[in-house]
Amino acid sequence: MALFTKQEALDYHSKGRKGKVEVVPVKPCDTQKHLSMAYSPGVAESCKEIAEDKEKSYLYTGRGNLVAVVSNGTAVLGLGNIGPEAGKPVMEGKGVLFKVFADVDVYDINLDVSDPDELCAIVKAMEPTFGGINLEDIKAPECFYIEEKLKKEMDIPVFHDDQHGTAIISGAGLINAAEITGKKIEDMRLVVSGAGASAVACTNFYKSLGIKPENIAMFDSRGHINNSREGLNEQKQSFATDKEYKDLADAMNGADVFLGLSVKGMVTKDMVKSMADSPIIFAMANPDPEISYTDAKEARPDAIMGTGRSDFPNQINNVLGFPFIFRGALDVNATAINEEMKIAAANSLAAMAKTPAPDYVCEAYGVDKLEFGIDYIIPKPLDLRLIEFESAAVAQAAMDTGVARKKIDIEEYKKELRERLAASRERVGDFIKSYDLDI
Repeated sequence: MALFTKQEALDYHSKGRKGKVEVVPVKPCDTQKHLSMAYSPGVAESCKEIAEDKEKSYLYTGRGNLVAVVSNGTAVLGLGNIGPEAGKPVMEGKGVLFKVFADVDVYDINLDVSDPDELCAIVKAMEPTFGGINLEDIKAPECFYIEEKLKKEMDIPVFHDDQHGTAIISGAGLINAAEITGKKIEDMRLVVSGAGASAVACTNFYKSLGIKPENIAMFDSRGHINNSREGLNEQKQSFATDKEYKDLADAMNGADVFLGLSVKGMVTKDMVKSMADSPIIFAMANPDPEISYTDAKEARPDAIMGTGRSDFPNQINNVLGFPFIFRGALDVNATAINEEMKIAAANSLAAMAKTPAPDYVCEAYGVDKLEFGIDYIIPKPLDLRLIEFESAAVAQAAMDTGVARKKIDIEEYKKELRERLAASRERVGDFIKSYDLDI
């Protein structure tokens, strides 16, 4: 059943101040002295300090807590290439999630640019403003090129959430599913439906977790990706195998894991029945999965099933990742978000799911308890412990791998995170209440 009507959704975005975000001062400006320090002449003191040492921009400005969510609107949700104006509500939405879940500030940057090199030049030029770049809703294969180029050229974290967010969250689920089923990841055979940005990134991440390349069968709209096919782009070619499967059903016979990032209805009950014991199914087509949760569980009650939907167990939701990953990266002034940091994020989520969810989380989801098992392999987005588990793990990995420009005490940091999130949520809540909106 739908949680809202079309009109309710439109009212949510249009009532009161238009959109979902605004800029709010964090320093007083009530007196002549305040005014003189906020702008001229007092502001010159911080300008001179930064001119001598650019790193002090993290001390005297909001840069260290500011992320750019950048999109050109070429691959927005399941809507396709709808343009930067139509994509802006999504980018504002990312800003809301960054702020509410991890107290990270965001400017959404919606660019009317289709040329990848031009987009890279624009984003690179904005580096002095931001502590990190979240690329969003940019179509494949350009998104791969853009992210790699910016990562090489910029000295702040660049992270394409459409790729790595889904990979990290589902990767956490894979880690826990392997433990529950008693299987080793390196022994699993994986079938992938879809070959876009998310599918490629998820599959590469699963390789980092232990899946062997020879145990992967990836399918695009033309069928199995193998070495007999011509015209494959660089990303698809990396998954081409000598072995050929005639179709998806053929590949799924005996497979341990199914990863779906394609379209509704690609998988049948018979395909699920043909999979190995205790199959792991991550069907994440949006808004309707490749096979419904109900059909998959009817076919194989022993299946561990995850989707992108909130109305079934094991929701693979990117909000479990990006706010907390950037929080940890920003707080150590990281120069990048590397593979080790992504793996640390996945491991932290997997570990958190092994602890019983607090009562307030269970109440929010209408259940008596949430305990580690086939229906709870990934934490819930409303669990406020996420910032402590994940951000701290990411920050630690950044320090361990040498991409952190700032060292912190992790145990003290965890305490600070809890207090900061509580204070931020109180401020945001009071601010929103001041509008007195009936939404």
